[in-house]
Order: sequence, then C-alpha cells, then structure tokens
Amino acid sequence: MMANRHEITAADIMPLPDYMKVRNETRKKMAALKRDRRVDVGPHITFYFESWDTMWMQVQEMLYIEKGGEEQMHDELAAYNPLVPKGRELCATFMIEIDDPDRRKRILGRLGGIEETTFMTVNGERIAGQAEEDTDRTSAEGKASSVQFVHYNFTPAQIAAFKTPGAQVVVGVSHENYNHMSVLPDNVRAALAADFD
Repeated sequence: MMANRHEITAADIMPLPDYMKVRNETRKKMAALKRDRRVDVGPHITFYFESWDTMWMQVQEMLYIEKGGEEQMHDELAAYNPLVPKGRELCATFMIEIDDPDRRKRILGRLGGIEETTFMTVNGERIAGQAEEDTDRTSAEGKASSVQFVHYNFTPAQIAAFKTPGAQVVVGVSHENYNHMSVLPDNVRAALAADFD
C-alpha cells in the first residue's frame, strides 16, 4: 500500500493544457471518491472529509477556473495544504447549505461560533474539532460563515479503534442553536480510516 501523502507540491500540479485533457475523467473519478467522504449532519450541514486527492483536485480546479499561473498556484497550495490530513488527523470542510437567501441569512446569524462546537466520537470517546485558524469564520456580529474548516486529532488508540470494521464513529455539532449528530456509515468510516498513517 502506498503511504499517505501529507502535502501537495508544485511538482504535483499538472500544467493546464495537460489537465484540460483529463479534466472530465478526473472529475468523474473524484465525484465517486467524494461519495464515501460526505456525511449530512442535521437538516443544513454537510461534512466533506478532505484528502490529498480532494485538495489536489481543488488546486487544479482553481487554476483551471482562474488561470493565474504559477503565482496563483503557490497561493492555492498555501490555502489548501492545511486541509490535507497529516497522518493522525481527519480534516473536513463543512457547509451550512440553505437555498433560500433570507432564511440562510437568518440561520447563519444564529450560528456564530459553530466552528468551535464540532466533534467526532469513536466507540463513545470524544474528539473535539479544532477550527482552521486561517481566518475568523464568525463575524463580529455573530454571523457564521457558510463554509467552515475543522481538524480532528486522534490518539494512536483512537486511530486503531476507528480502523476496526464495525466501529461506531459519530460526527456531530453541539451548538446551542444547532445540535445534531450522524453515525458514519461503514463505507465512509472505511474510506476515512485510510487517511491515517
């Protein structure tokens, strides 16, 4: 088995003409991979667990869309490398998804600090989420950003338990205005278990 990679380098990024040739096929493969890396928690939040592959794709797509060349590439690597799991952690983007703009504004206005309230449990043992510290994702007025980034750091024993088929793994949010949990289906648990060294 190939060891997990913890960082995307400039050498990993395909030149734009080469990427354009394989983009459609790559996007199909990535959609299939991401299916086993997403979990709905409550009515409005979806967790997308990131990996080297998902972040590589994000960098390639940003370069494809914005065509900023090498200068942009270094900015994208700096932005997305923190979300590549480093061997003893899981990294997730969670999105607060509400279609109606007025309702979305109202709900986000009640969810300030939500990024500090996420957690995972493995067989009942709780792992607190650590919000990505790149920028404050709750405004001074207490409005939450609709996109949040969190890390979950595991002990070796928690990793061993997580990797055990049938282990009960839960991801949840314990905010006073949004208190929901979901058990990871075993296909998702197995996919995420591969992120650990």
